[in-house]
Amino acid sequence: MKYLFSALLISLSAAAWSQPTAFFDSTGIIASNFEGLMKIKQAFSFTEGPVADKDGKVYFTDQPNNKIWRYDPQTTVLWEFKKDAGRANGLDIDAKGNIIACADENNEIWSIDTRGHIVKVLLGKVDGKKLNGPNDLWIDRKGGIYFTDPYYQRDYWTRTTPEIKEQNVYYLPKGATQPITVSNELVKPNGITGSGDGKYLFVADIGDNKTYKFQINADGTLSGKQLFVAQGSDGITLDNRGNLYLTGNGVTVYDSTGKKTAYIPVPEKWTANICFGGKERNILFMTAGPSVYHLRMKVQGNE
Repeated sequence: MKYLFSALLISLSAAAWSQPTAFFDSTGIIASNFEGLMKIKQAFSFTEGPVADKDGKVYFTDQPNNKIWRYDPQTTVLWEFKKDAGRANGLDIDAKGNIIACADENNEIWSIDTRGHIVKVLLGKVDGKKLNGPNDLWIDRKGGIYFTDPYYQRDYWTRTTPEIKEQNVYYLPKGATQPITVSNELVKPNGITGSGDGKYLFVADIGDNKTYKFQINADGTLSGKQLFVAQGSDGITLDNRGNLYLTGNGVTVYDSTGKKTAYIPVPEKWTANICFGGKERNILFMTAGPSVYHLRMKVQGNE
């Protein structure tokens, strides 16, 4: 969500945002050899959008510096994957291994090839209007892309007002040139992810401090909206037990019924996003301000 932390604090305080401050894990999802958070040492500005490829390597963005990085948990090698990354925010990876990015420099959805060289713009304007600023996304089994489009004023834009009034959730079917609006009633949708079976979509409304669960219909539309937890989030992810991980003030974990079961404190003021990586998908990666942390888990990612 970039580096608008002070504005976020105001909005979250107004929504009575509250979190515990001490670590707890009531269901044993963190590895028994818990050593605490490990930090990848590198001078970033604001990290976002972590996602793991099929080999478990993790890609993440440094939006102020306009770069995408790649980290290999096995070798601990950190590599600059792409410069001039379109001010990429949230990321996902398609079936061919291409990085799909919310590139909000020009309010677009990009596909970046596996070497970081070739960029294809999958989506630009919607009905002739610029998107607000694609923020986070999730790719379904059909290759369609769900993404959130909140408005956060960027200092690298010339415009100062949105061209689209609503802050929507969209679905871009594979091969389509225009998206479908699948939700237009949220205040400020942000984090988004889907269940492993492709039946449900979770969307965090950070503007209203709530996270919702939707049923995914055969045509990609959504139905059956229900409040999952009365807590918003920046980035979100699921594990293979159906636990949902929310970020912001550290990481809070809810089980499949919406019961809070764990909390992971993070040293930085704001934890922006989260994913599972590593060869076994059992390492939790957290982007937080200038840092990236990782933590070994007993569960595996749902991605």
